[in-house]
Amino acid sequence: MLIGSYSPALVLISLFVAVLASYTALDMTGRIATTQGRAAHWWMAGGSLAMGIGVWSMHFIGMLAFTLPVELGYDVSITALSLLTAILSCGFALWLVSQPQLPAWQLAFGALIMGAGISAMHYTGMAALRMQPGIDYDPSLFGASLVIAVGASAAALWIAFRLRQNIPHVRLARAGAAVVMGLAIVGMHYTGMAAARFSDGSFCGALDGLSGKGLDNLVLITTLAVLAIALLTSILDARLEARTAELAQSLTLANRELTQLALHDPLTELPNRVLLADRIDQAMHRVHEQGGCFALMFIDLDGFKPVNDAFGHHMGDLLLRDVAQRLREDLRSQDTLARIGGDEFVLLVQLAEPDDALRLAARQVGLIGRTFRVADHDLQISASVGIALYPGNGQSAEELLMNADAAMYHAKGAGKNGYSFFDASMNSNARKQLQLLQDLRIAVEQRQFSLHYQPKFDAANGRPVGAEALLRWTHPTQGLLMPDTFIDLAEKTGLIIPIGEWVLNEACRQMREWYVLGYTDWRIAVNLSALQFCHVGLVQSVATALEIHHLPANSLTLEITETTAMSDADASMTVLQELSDMGVDLSIDDFGTGYSSLMYLKRLPANELKIDRGFVRDLEHDSDDAAIVSAIVALGQALGLRIVAEGVETDVQQDFLTQLGCDSLQGYLLGHPLPAERFLHDIRQAQRLALA
Repeated sequence: MLIGSYSPALVLISLFVAVLASYTALDMTGRIATTQGRAAHWWMAGGSLAMGIGVWSMHFIGMLAFTLPVELGYDVSITALSLLTAILSCGFALWLVSQPQLPAWQLAFGALIMGAGISAMHYTGMAALRMQPGIDYDPSLFGASLVIAVGASAAALWIAFRLRQNIPHVRLARAGAAVVMGLAIVGMHYTGMAAARFSDGSFCGALDGLSGKGLDNLVLITTLAVLAIALLTSILDARLEARTAELAQSLTLANRELTQLALHDPLTELPNRVLLADRIDQAMHRVHEQGGCFALMFIDLDGFKPVNDAFGHHMGDLLLRDVAQRLREDLRSQDTLARIGGDEFVLLVQLAEPDDALRLAARQVGLIGRTFRVADHDLQISASVGIALYPGNGQSAEELLMNADAAMYHAKGAGKNGYSFFDASMNSNARKQLQLLQDLRIAVEQRQFSLHYQPKFDAANGRPVGAEALLRWTHPTQGLLMPDTFIDLAEKTGLIIPIGEWVLNEACRQMREWYVLGYTDWRIAVNLSALQFCHVGLVQSVATALEIHHLPANSLTLEITETTAMSDADASMTVLQELSDMGVDLSIDDFGTGYSSLMYLKRLPANELKIDRGFVRDLEHDSDDAAIVSAIVALGQALGLRIVAEGVETDVQQDFLTQLGCDSLQGYLLGHPLPAERFLHDIRQAQRLALA
């Protein structure tokens, strides 16, 4: 019997290849487990090829490590068959461990199939020697090699299945498992080699096949290249997948944040208008399907702007958060609280009965009415709440919101710090106001305004001393509109600024005409609104109007109400002083109805006090009014101010005011407001009658 020997270096190399092939197989199972679709099939095919080549290379290098006293070679076709067997066996193993579950019976069956395949690869590879006579095998060692093959396959399948997920320290675990699997595979191979018996006189019939020096190096290099490429590809793909997963997670978080931003208010984290509209639609569907009702409460904070003005927007933001938190704490799980802008909140509440809305609205008003402690400041605000009910007050989310908003404005108009249910008339009024606002904007652009002039007369001798310019709007469909129809709207929208500038310029232009005609001692009086008085460009606008129309400054009297002048006395003092230094006449209008502060009044650079018509109207019947008027006249005279009384409508009023010492009078008794042409015509006619 021929006795063979082994090359220790090649034996160690075969063990290294077996371990590397095992590790590659374990890594491939991880890639297959984490991919889906076509990618999983490609990883299955590539893994089968790499693992099969690795196992076969271990076997072939192990055979090359074996030498006999005769020259050896390997049949090409049989050797290729053994390689194919190895690839198919490994492909079956990878498919098996990629299944969702691996029960014991399936593991045993798979171990038998894979063990048989590896054994078939080994003994087919041995047959590639084509020894003559044929190789005899020791039955016990042959059986042992089969048992080792099946056992090694079972262990390999179980390990691969357990380590296919990316558990902590998975690469270290796979390395240890690869060593165990490699030793098992090598053990099976060399047990099978030990079972082979070569008779004396045997010779190799495949010397014309694979043989020659350096074949082991070629196989080793090729195998290592295949395994290295497969392993590197798997590692790089794993990193790419991890990076992709990280980016996907980041994208998920970003989408979640974007959704949060798109549907929630960033300051209070409450639902915004978009999400609120969706919740309203859901509530409407619920009512249609299950019955019941709900209320939409539009909550607007009263007194929030002064907080912003006094403490800054940062304090305002903190207050809004506290308001949201207080309202949220009182919220039921089925209700929705939203912030839709500024200091406006909307509460969507499910109701058992429509009458429950009254109690809930009163509760919201009470919650907000309690003092807020914000950054060491005690802040007191209130709320105006408008209530729209469904069904009944709208057919869509937009209509319900609009009607609740209209009800809220009605609550504000009724004195604030309360609530109001929607009524159809509110919507009509709101639409009228909106239409009026649109018309007012057009009126500013198209100059649809005109001035009427009410004369002022010297109380002592009855001579005309000037006029007050009064604004009129010639509406294209409603005709001539008085200021009380549109001035409040103009002030709320800021349109009073351009309107006021036009009035100032037009009054100065008209006064210049009268000045040229010889009425150089007249003064034209123009009313300033509170918003106009606070506007930074007021002084410059007055200076420009006087300059353009070449009008002496003392021919212009600017009338501001006592409340406007005293609301911020220090700031008012600065503006009034600049106007006074310019030479403009200053009149405190409606005196007696506001602060009536003597301390500030003596500091104001005013030239004139104008007694409010409310006191003049009841002079004949109310002794208190007569006393007040007497006191105002005495005060004005003591401060060296001219005294003007407006609203004079009877001879008794005229006589009383004249005897008190008023400087000039104004009222319907003496003259109605008229356009400039008629005004001058009536003045001249009165003068002619006086001369006659």
